Amino acid sequence: MKAENRLFFVLALFIFAMAGLYGWWTSAASPEQTGHRGVEWIGVVALILSGLLLTMIGGALALISRRIEPRPEDRPDAEIAEGAGDLGFFSPGSYWPFGLALSAMIASLGLAFDQWWLVAVGLISVLVATCGLMFEYYTGTRRGAEH
Repeated sequence: MKAENRLFFVLALFIFAMAGLYGWWTSAASPEQTGHRGVEWIGVVALILSGLLLTMIGGALALISRRIEPRPEDRPDAEIAEGAGDLGFFSPGSYWPFGLALSAMIASLGLAFDQWWLVAVGLISVLVATCGLMFEYYTGTRRGAEH
């Protein structure tokens, strides 16, 4: 986890630097080129919020890495064979992700075309598909099939 949190912190620093550069660049640009004078605040705020999001994810990964024992990827003296084995259970034939994507698409189309009834149908469908995905192995014919 240490490599991942370092990656997110480095990306956050880069995004913060780019926010400063973008703010300077938009304020230094001539009005003839941009059509306005001063800093373009929407882009600066978006970059700062993106950097804060990356910092939040890096912080969460740093907290998790302190609570668990070091993985083979985090130790310089680890052997390749130490990383072998099961990585977890992944559902081989679930249709719920497709339903979830379809529901999100319906909600997005409703939002794009300002059709609030379609947004409501899409959001309800998202909730149903999310519950179906979460409880897939607790109900129905796949009950208890994960191991």
